[in-house]
Amino acid sequence: MSKNNTFKRVVVSIIFIPGILYLSYFGRVPFLLFVLAIGLVSFYEFMSFSKLKKNSPQIVVGLISVAAIILNKSLKFVEFYDLILAVVVLLSLLELFRNKGSAIHNIGITLLGLFYIGLFASSILAIRENFFIYERGGFVIIAIIVTIWICDSAAFFGGISLGKHKLFPRVSPKKSWEGAIFGFVFSIFTMIAAKYIILEFMQLNHVIIIGVIIGTIGQMGDLIESLFKRDAGVKDSSNLIPGHGGIFDRFDSLLVASPAIFLYLRFFVGS
Repeated sequence: MSKNNTFKRVVVSIIFIPGILYLSYFGRVPFLLFVLAIGLVSFYEFMSFSKLKKNSPQIVVGLISVAAIILNKSLKFVEFYDLILAVVVLLSLLELFRNKGSAIHNIGITLLGLFYIGLFASSILAIRENFFIYERGGFVIIAIIVTIWICDSAAFFGGISLGKHKLFPRVSPKKSWEGAIFGFVFSIFTMIAAKYIILEFMQLNHVIIIGVIIGTIGQMGDLIESLFKRDAGVKDSSNLIPGHGGIFDRFDSLLVASPAIFLYLRFFVGS
């Protein structure tokens, strides 16, 4: 990474991180709009570079569906099963009139985006709103986001300093086992620190397990997105954020870690 690119990353982070943390704490409509932005922009980026594989996804219907899935998690205007049924039926019917490439590929890639991004993004809202007193939910989201950032940074710098053994060369040649271990260890330490700073209402074993989830499944989220991009032959999901790539690039770990954390909270912590 060039010095100029590193400088851009630092400047953008200084500008945006306080705002993201504020939205996470405040919640309500601003946080809902934040999650909608993550979902909609990430979906659009994913669909855009997927077209390099000669797909023709239904982007407009997909964007509307992603918004509906996220909004429904907060507003609960319809049963989730009914919503998904309507979406799948609509995509199938519309494909009859498109005549653009493979119908199987078109519907398949659109549905992958809906579930991988729309459904996963809705779990961020679920963590924020479903398990704790409202203000406490904000602290949990802040701890998760900060832990992901520190995990990414630790994995990056640990890999640069000590990386010798390739993690998944066919997916991301620069990532190493040493970097992944650094990220894993720092994820756990960060969540433990959060326990004594802002998560005093949570038991230590719960925050450690969330740290483990971020250090494993969160890093896998980054690898999965790298797999998608490598398959499409692109380096970044977009160039929307200077020095950082696209929204999908920045929130890939959060998108994949959130449903795993949601399931853990639902079955082992409760409300």
